[in-house]
Amino acid sequence: MTNSIFLPDHKEQPFWWEGAPRPADDNAVLPASADVVIIGSGYTGLNAAIETARAGRHTVVVDAEAAGWGCSSRNGGQVSPSLKWSYHELVDKFGPELGYEIAREGDAALKWIGAFVEGEGIDCDFQRVGRFHGAHAASTYEGLATRNLKEVPDDIKLEAHMVPKSELRSEMDTDYYHGGIVFPHHCSLQPAKYHLGLLELATKAGAEVVSHCKVEGINKEGAGFAVNTTKGVIAAKEVIVATSGYTGRTTPSLMPWHRRRIIPIGSYIIATEPLPEEQINRLMPKNRVNSDTRKMVVYYRQCHEGKRIVFGGRVAISESSASKAAPDLHKEMCRIFPELANTKISHSWMGFVGYTFNSLPHLGVKDGIHYSMGYCGSGVSLASYFGKRIGQRVLGKKEGIRPLEKIKFETRPFYNGKPWFLEPSIAYFRWKDGRA
Repeated sequence: MTNSIFLPDHKEQPFWWEGAPRPADDNAVLPASADVVIIGSGYTGLNAAIETARAGRHTVVVDAEAAGWGCSSRNGGQVSPSLKWSYHELVDKFGPELGYEIAREGDAALKWIGAFVEGEGIDCDFQRVGRFHGAHAASTYEGLATRNLKEVPDDIKLEAHMVPKSELRSEMDTDYYHGGIVFPHHCSLQPAKYHLGLLELATKAGAEVVSHCKVEGINKEGAGFAVNTTKGVIAAKEVIVATSGYTGRTTPSLMPWHRRRIIPIGSYIIATEPLPEEQINRLMPKNRVNSDTRKMVVYYRQCHEGKRIVFGGRVAISESSASKAAPDLHKEMCRIFPELANTKISHSWMGFVGYTFNSLPHLGVKDGIHYSMGYCGSGVSLASYFGKRIGQRVLGKKEGIRPLEKIKFETRPFYNGKPWFLEPSIAYFRWKDGRA
């Protein structure tokens, strides 16, 4: 079974790279100094760089890998506000004023990215397709309505409507779900093409991007910082950390405060071989992005070319290779669409998502170093939006100070960046989902 599901030319790399390969190393020289040094060349880092470079600040972006090698070119390309807490949960936890302000951030991120992509003319197959969020059990169907359709302030109210099981075929050709909810304003894009569009905007604005330049230390030096890298030392007036799920994975001693607050979780994705047009349009007639109510989240969609299914999620109890996780992802896909049992896999890959202990993104300043990270699986819109905001903060603009700075960036005793608790937590969630 394991070998039979792969095409002979199967690749263990993102399908998105076929149309948007990672930039080759141009052997760029690290300058001796910069106004702003940004660590991480993903959505956060590049949106921050666009902001600071356009304001005339000499900006240098460094990355241990090729530009955008991490989750910015490895995600599923689903675009949503997707704060993990609902408006009412945020109000219960943080009070009516701060809860409202945080809820508004998710709504603002979704609206902003659509306007940004259109306004900048980024060629990334951006589409407002809507999201179908399926109820995997009858008991979760009513909960979807309760959680998402309760009265909220008009300016942050997300349009949504319920789809009962009797009407499920209008959204998806499956018997797996007990109905679901549709969010018509959620979107999709080709993530690697979006990243290359950001890279072009940043470099056109004057930012320098130095790839394969691993940061090994950040030291306070006078009014600024000395950033030690494998390509030398660069003096910086300001430093932004934009590494999220990759924070501290390769250099444990770097940024220990941030490392203790970010939980790196592997998310795994497969792409199928091309499917007949009739079949894929019948399975997903509205070309939406899709997810469901299981704790062990899955997410899937037609790819931008409309020929394949891209299916992702967390299926393994412990971290694994993409090819080892692929059979389990294939099995999950076939739970929803049994007729795909003989469909082959053309690509499999994975990336590390940055989670936080309170399931909210965080941005701010620690010891003079700016940071934005922890998007909890919703990084396309949130990383982009907060990247812009942290860039504005460096520039001293009031728009850069966000309500999420008012909440504590939590850690736990004895946590140092290696999530020892992940395996038992995943085993528990699998049991809760009925997938043990």
